[in-house]
Amino acid sequence: MTDLTFAGLGVAEPILRALAQENYTHPTPIQTRAIPALLAGRDLLGIAQTGTGKTAAFGLPLLQKLSVGHVPPRPKEAKALILAPTRELAVQIDESLRTYGRFLNLKRAVILGGVSQNPQVNTMRGGVDILVATPGRLLDLVQQRHIRLDAVQVLVLDEADRMFDMGFIRDVRKIVGYLPKERQSMLFSATMPDDVVKLVGDVLSNPERVEVAPQSKTADRVTQSLYYVPMPQKRQLLSALLKDVSLNRVIVFTRTKHGANRVAEHLSKTGVPAEAIHGNKSQNARQRALENFRGGKARVLVATDIAARGLDIDDVSHVINFELPQEPESYVHRIGRTARAGGDGIAISFCDQSERGLLRDIERVIRMKITVVPHDLPELTPEELKAVEERRQAHGHRHGKPRNHHGGGHKGGLGHGGGHKGVHGHGDQAGHPQAPKKRNGSRPHWKRGGDKKRENAA
Repeated sequence: MTDLTFAGLGVAEPILRALAQENYTHPTPIQTRAIPALLAGRDLLGIAQTGTGKTAAFGLPLLQKLSVGHVPPRPKEAKALILAPTRELAVQIDESLRTYGRFLNLKRAVILGGVSQNPQVNTMRGGVDILVATPGRLLDLVQQRHIRLDAVQVLVLDEADRMFDMGFIRDVRKIVGYLPKERQSMLFSATMPDDVVKLVGDVLSNPERVEVAPQSKTADRVTQSLYYVPMPQKRQLLSALLKDVSLNRVIVFTRTKHGANRVAEHLSKTGVPAEAIHGNKSQNARQRALENFRGGKARVLVATDIAARGLDIDDVSHVINFELPQEPESYVHRIGRTARAGGDGIAISFCDQSERGLLRDIERVIRMKITVVPHDLPELTPEELKAVEERRQAHGHRHGKPRNHHGGGHKGGLGHGGGHKGVHGHGDQAGHPQAPKKRNGSRPHWKRGGDKKRENAA
């Protein structure tokens, strides 16, 4: 434990009082390095996983900057803009800022999709000091002239790599185009793919680079184990494991939204209180599921990768990978939901024969072999094995994509469920520009796609 304090970093007294009430006394490594640079007015590139304290790393200097010589905002304007890829993360950031800034007279607002825009429009009529938003809904309201971004002094892009994964980066670039050139900017990302590196060059000016923990490093205090189990027996194994009362707050990850629903329904029918959370759920339903899980009404939260990053849920005892993720880095983020705040945690993974390739990718990224644990479930009968093999051959692909598939598919990640990672809506059109696209509504897909993505996924 370092002797360095928040006061030693130059944090102002009203914020220190708020931190003291939360028993926050010693800054984390990213806070130690980021806060002085941001208080000095530097742009910042932060490379860090969730759970490292990066919200406070950018939030404390932001609150302090806006509170010094505070001038009330003008109608429809925001002085600071924080962009987050998901609704849950946006709400969580706003709650943290409310906590840290409880003794400051600063106005905040949260703009996100999945709910009516009317209350958000009403809030913005008087202007706010800090606006936390998901990209899609924010861009909609800016284009409707309900929000002005020409007075933004500080820009924060959180979870930038997820912005790319979810297909929001075009919206992000449009939003940045509305901002003043003279501003302080900061970007945080768990990984640094080439797309994020380019975005850094476009958005930041001579930034301070702060990197904590190697990229894709698995949580040190997470005990990892693996069961080889056929897909038809996964629910049976999950129920058997949950008979152990030590699994008292469990997040179960599935690859798809429908899979999450099916697992949650199975658990509820067998007497295990469970909630499902994924991108097809309304925002109110998603928040209610999280509140029930946090409050102990639900023992299990079944989720797509919507819950893999950015959510701060205390005392998660176990993470269970019901299905292995498509991207090995997502495994690291998933198991990082446990062993938070200095505690220990346990991660259990189920691996079907068709997922062996995903397992190899994961073990290559985490640079270790996951311990295999035997189970005592009965072996599948020859008839069951034959049925499994027939299903696999029908798909012709280890994760369910048909043979000779040439694009399209579901966009993976938060707000779009698990699914296949692809360019949403541009599979067939890439080879056949005039090919029609299935749609539920009457609007042309080239107009409707972006609206639906922004409204429902953000």
